[in-house]
Amino acid sequence: MVQSKWLFLFGFVFSLTILKVEAQDRYAVFYKYKPQEALSLENPQGFLTSKAIQRRNREGVEVDSLDLPVSQKYVDQVFDIAHYILYQSKWMNASLVVTDEAGIVELESLPFVDRVELVGKGYIPNPNARVGKRIYASTTMKICPPGGKASRKLESQELPSDFQNNLIGIPDMHEEGFFGDGITVAVFDAGFPGANTASALAHLFSNGQVIATRDFVRPWNENVFEDNQHGTNVLSLIASNESQTLVAGAPNADFVLVMTEEIATEYPIEEYNWLRAAEFADSLGVDIINSSLGYWDFDDASMNHTLEELDGQTTVITKAANLASERGILVVNSVGNYGPQTSTLVAPSDSPNVLAIGSVKEDLDVSAFSSRGPTGDGRIKPDLAAFGSGVALIRSNGAVGFANGTSFSAPQITALAAGLWQARPEWTREDLILNLLRSATQYEEPDNILGYGIPNFYDAYFGEILDVEEEPELIPWKVFPNPLQEDELKIYFGTGLESSFELVDMNGKKLESAILKRNSNKEPYKILLERIKPGLYLIQLQEGTFIKQTKLYRY
Repeated sequence: MVQSKWLFLFGFVFSLTILKVEAQDRYAVFYKYKPQEALSLENPQGFLTSKAIQRRNREGVEVDSLDLPVSQKYVDQVFDIAHYILYQSKWMNASLVVTDEAGIVELESLPFVDRVELVGKGYIPNPNARVGKRIYASTTMKICPPGGKASRKLESQELPSDFQNNLIGIPDMHEEGFFGDGITVAVFDAGFPGANTASALAHLFSNGQVIATRDFVRPWNENVFEDNQHGTNVLSLIASNESQTLVAGAPNADFVLVMTEEIATEYPIEEYNWLRAAEFADSLGVDIINSSLGYWDFDDASMNHTLEELDGQTTVITKAANLASERGILVVNSVGNYGPQTSTLVAPSDSPNVLAIGSVKEDLDVSAFSSRGPTGDGRIKPDLAAFGSGVALIRSNGAVGFANGTSFSAPQITALAAGLWQARPEWTREDLILNLLRSATQYEEPDNILGYGIPNFYDAYFGEILDVEEEPELIPWKVFPNPLQEDELKIYFGTGLESSFELVDMNGKKLESAILKRNSNKEPYKILLERIKPGLYLIQLQEGTFIKQTKLYRY
């Protein structure tokens, strides 16, 4: 009887504890003021790293009051009332707290509190809470539409990453010697299990290239190498460097790995997690944020965003992306997987400062799932596109896998941007964006399906070929346009007036051969490829013993 009594009492107390926890929700407490005691704008070294200050100097950005931390005396008083403080946001001058209804009443009565907003229901989410529910924009299944492996057929003679890399000119970038050295990339995602054990990413850890990690979903958690493998997949598309497995565009960059996405539930708290991560990245001097996340609908439909709110300035996460951009950080974000309907993008891709990335298939047509523009205020989105249907990537077990989604086209553009910024360190963020857009296949006629199209390293780095025509000896090997949409192909090659040309398919079958001639070595060779069907090919030019080869993509 005594044992039964204790069991009953334990069960009763445990039930009360569960009820108490369930009554506690997550709130943003916004402050009216921002008094400081020890820190000042005259001494930014007290709250920003030297790299962050250098980036602001490059961009011509002044340190302002948003960079100062939340007042500690406010935090101390809120701490006495709230059940738990998750973190502070200096840009929004707010604390993210866990409390109940009684706590909210007390917090709202504080003279320095402006308002208190509900941002997430519950505090200890059930990992299986989403089972059987519809899929949301920022959950992994929605970000990664199924069927990637089935939609991807590899040629026996290419690495899994060859197609996606060649499409945006990563081999050219590597040939020029740019691998992202000196660039710091922050990856915001849902977890990085296996990233610290995968052989394709081993160099990041042996070389000390992972300079910081943080979990803002559970701020007490110090291990980001767990939970959902989506972040590992994304990281591998920027940083992998294993010649026999997978090679990505920026394996020499430094990385900050941050968890902001809560898989079990979907509430606006995740936008605040992203905001706090952006502040963290800014303070460390991060150059590029890769975010393969996006928000539109939530578990509580009353919290959903409307199209009108996707106007580039309204949602919390878009405000955060704008503030990061204003401080010189390039933000690259997947446009979403709500296609093919119009105006289906997710925040923060609606930001005018963010590079929103769509997806193309192997035939270079838009992927059906890729979200479309325009934004709520009528602007074109996405901005750019890359391969996203059957992307080769690294899974949490270290093996190569294939997956679909704008989640996986975005990091390819991040890697390209990292290499370009290494190559052109004098460029501002706006310069980098402009040159990426100018290099893209639809720059003259952007649309709300693929934006400005597919960018490439060569054109972004070298710009117009006219820039170097006065010095023929400096004219590099160039095949353009590549991808080829019309029939005429132009080729800068060699110093003579005559070269032999061959075009073969990926099975080695010769489809075209010709002797090309020109009147001046300042001009490109020209050839019409009217009979060539859309696909992937290899072209070769030879002048004496000098031979060059490259892959050609035909629309």
